[in-house]
Amino acid sequence: MSEKAKNVYVGMSADLVHPGHLNIIKEASKLGRVTIGLLTDAAIASYKRLPYLEFEQRKAVVENLKGVDKVVPQETLDYRPNLEKIRPDIVVHGDDWKEGVQQEVRQQVIDTLKKWGGKLVEVPYTKGISSTMLNRAVKEVGTTPEIRLKRLKRLIKSKKVVRIIEAHNGLTGLIAENTRVKINGVTKEFDGMWASSLTDSTAKGKPDIEAVDISQRISNINDLAEVTTKPVIFDGDTGGQSEHFVFTVRTLERLGVSAVIIEDKVGLKKNSLFGTDVEQQQSPIDMFCEKIKSGKQALVTDDFMIIARIESLILKAGLDDALKRAEAYINAGADGIMIHSKEKTPDEILEFCSRYKKFARKVPLVVVPSTYDTVYEEELAEAGVNIVIYANQLLRSAYPAMVDTAKTILQSGRAYEARKNLMPISEIISLIPDCIGKEKQCETE
Repeated sequence: MSEKAKNVYVGMSADLVHPGHLNIIKEASKLGRVTIGLLTDAAIASYKRLPYLEFEQRKAVVENLKGVDKVVPQETLDYRPNLEKIRPDIVVHGDDWKEGVQQEVRQQVIDTLKKWGGKLVEVPYTKGISSTMLNRAVKEVGTTPEIRLKRLKRLIKSKKVVRIIEAHNGLTGLIAENTRVKINGVTKEFDGMWASSLTDSTAKGKPDIEAVDISQRISNINDLAEVTTKPVIFDGDTGGQSEHFVFTVRTLERLGVSAVIIEDKVGLKKNSLFGTDVEQQQSPIDMFCEKIKSGKQALVTDDFMIIARIESLILKAGLDDALKRAEAYINAGADGIMIHSKEKTPDEILEFCSRYKKFARKVPLVVVPSTYDTVYEEELAEAGVNIVIYANQLLRSAYPAMVDTAKTILQSGRAYEARKNLMPISEIISLIPDCIGKEKQCETE
């Protein structure tokens, strides 16, 4: 076999194609016929953020690059399944994977190639350009309502569990957008934001009884949209009358919100975490199904999600009632089911999940572990949960800190003693540019 006839394999994500990618393909094509193993959305999302472009879009770009003979999906970060199937003579990769999350992957490639005498060729890293730099530039440009709207469904398809945190103003939106940690080389961050009626109301000093009207809450959505790119799930409370819900859906969809969650209760809204301590009435199943159908008929796109929130466990109606409602709401067209609980343990939620798994027809499952906060995301994912919402933790953590600072100033007669609770003035002045562009303030190793 001549050198030119050798089979060469190159794995890449190719979300934002830059000269470094082109150089690797150029060098690989000198060695033989190039097959690109294009990482799927799920493979990329397993160790960092979801790519901006969908798999088919990235595939269309890479197929048309000079030097590429073939493009195949690489379903995992692990190269071995594709290598075992294709058995390439050569694998080509940049030399920047000798440390970090891909160090183990590199060794696996070397060990696998040895089975048939293949070899690894590493191309020197192209200086002056990086995906990280391009990602920051894209984030500064922002996003569009259409792109944001579509993102939640992509996340659900690509990730084991989608992680959402509440954001009740632009500042908390920046926290949701930019806060990330690295654990064993894998970057973890929040996937989107929850626009909660509880935190929206509390931030305005009002009770959570739908006292803050939809126009005021839409103002918060606009604040989030100006400084973030991640998807938003809107807390729609009961959704109001079906005739009014139609207009809420149209407004949210037009703004680029990805989903609305409405709860199956009627009458004056009372926060669910009161449970049976206050009078709350659950909606008749057929009435709530009609509301779901009305919302679905109002949609312009297939990307916006209407998620039905079941209050049966909150109101002590029982697990059987919750499951009966879930099945009815799915048949009515609900794009997701949220099962709610105010218990201190996740037991009844996990039991619901276990029985929900047996449904012939299922939609994404959403939970909000506010009271049963000892459960790990991994446990919920294993139980079949698709979305975990941290619904009020940012506001709840901010309030005691502010009260403590206020008391300290009163007790001391000056502000000096409160310094221990405060960001330096220089940091607060530069907070917004850093979080949007340089992303220094919000990163943690």
